[in-house]
Amino acid sequence: MVDSSAAHAPAATPTNRARTTELVLLVCALVLVAIALLLVEVAQSQEISWALAKFIAAYVVLFAVAHLVVRRFAPYADPTLLPAVAALNGLGLVMIHRLDLGTARTDELLTSTEPTSNADQQLLWAVIGIVAFAVTLMLLRDHRTLARYAYTLGLAGLIFLALPAILPASMSEINGSKIWIRTPLFNIQPGEFSKILVIIFTAAFLVSRRDLFTTAGKQIMGIDFPRARDMGPLLAAWIIALGVLGFESDLGTSLLIFATVLTMLYIATERVSWLLLGVGLFAVGAVVAYQLFAHLQIRVQVWQDPFAQYDTYGYQVAQSLFGLATGGMFGTGLGSGRPNIVPFANTDFILASFGEELGLVGLGAIFMLYFIFVMRGLRTAVAVRDSFGKLLAAGLSITIIIQLFVVFGGVSKLIPLTGLTSPFLSYGGSSLLANYILLAILIRISNAAREPDAPKPRPKVEVESLPTQVVRK
Repeated sequence: MVDSSAAHAPAATPTNRARTTELVLLVCALVLVAIALLLVEVAQSQEISWALAKFIAAYVVLFAVAHLVVRRFAPYADPTLLPAVAALNGLGLVMIHRLDLGTARTDELLTSTEPTSNADQQLLWAVIGIVAFAVTLMLLRDHRTLARYAYTLGLAGLIFLALPAILPASMSEINGSKIWIRTPLFNIQPGEFSKILVIIFTAAFLVSRRDLFTTAGKQIMGIDFPRARDMGPLLAAWIIALGVLGFESDLGTSLLIFATVLTMLYIATERVSWLLLGVGLFAVGAVVAYQLFAHLQIRVQVWQDPFAQYDTYGYQVAQSLFGLATGGMFGTGLGSGRPNIVPFANTDFILASFGEELGLVGLGAIFMLYFIFVMRGLRTAVAVRDSFGKLLAAGLSITIIIQLFVVFGGVSKLIPLTGLTSPFLSYGGSSLLANYILLAILIRISNAAREPDAPKPRPKVEVESLPTQVVRK
């Protein structure tokens, strides 16, 4: 007798090649950053020393640790997210180092200044950012856990936003903006973390109330507009944006929060009416804010004609335009321009620094790294199964591209200057730390989206109950 229904052995689990791909891309990012750093050293007539080797070694160790953490705690995550960030962060470190070298050269500046060492400080913030990235991935084993604490996180986000406004100027104001918490050891910008907390709350809230937002209201000119009682989230985002703009003189954060919430509303409801209402509210708020706030009037005047106030408020934007024009198509070469002439060349205007030395082609390559990051984030939003994860991944990805548009729009005089920094590129600890936490959450969602379903256990069958067959010769 033979068993005609013997159980077949389960198929072997396919090998996960995502981490190998990620490692190869990280090596490519390392080579890119190392070449860029060597070009800067040669152009600045610097000796190739052990200090440079230590800088590269620290970069390698940082992202080797990040790769190992992803391999251990998110083995199925998208393999392009971390390498894109590694390239952006590395290029940012190179440019900040290049600007440090430029401060010691009188031929690059209109007036002599003290040499700076911002690159060392930024590298320290990168270490802290990688630690925060690793801790977030280790503690957050399921992104859906965040939805349970959505209201608490949302409240914390509002507190973080409001805290600088209620502190005295001596503890919160830098360069005219009350968006900081100043301590004897360091300064931190809580609005960078509020951005993530508000996105988490918005995603959870919209998922829980989606039926209300998609209920048809009045139809005007063929478009279904929501009922008045369903407009609470949009009105709340509008009021928060105006409050941040008014009390903290922070146009960038207010614009970023409002645009992100509005986009998430549209993604959740797929109704054009939300976009129309949002644009209308933005227009009304812009007119009101322009009449109330003197600093916004100055920003608009500079946007209209920076050369009319070249010696005062328009100097920064005018020099940025000069730098972009000098760079042209291919740039002056890394280390061969004069980007330090632009105030805040390593923070708000780091894109102008890249534009001068790498030209339009180099800026396009940097933008492509951002677009890869955002597109893979949106692909994660499409692939993940739960609605909260979809909306959260979309919100985290979209806020990066909105921030990039706002930053480059201000640098290139497309829109009024806002004061935001370029994610992962610009000098600044708060932005870098918050964006590494954002990356960790996005990788966690990506792992959930790409993780294969666990095989179902096969029921055990007693030998006596198996069917038999008599075989005759």
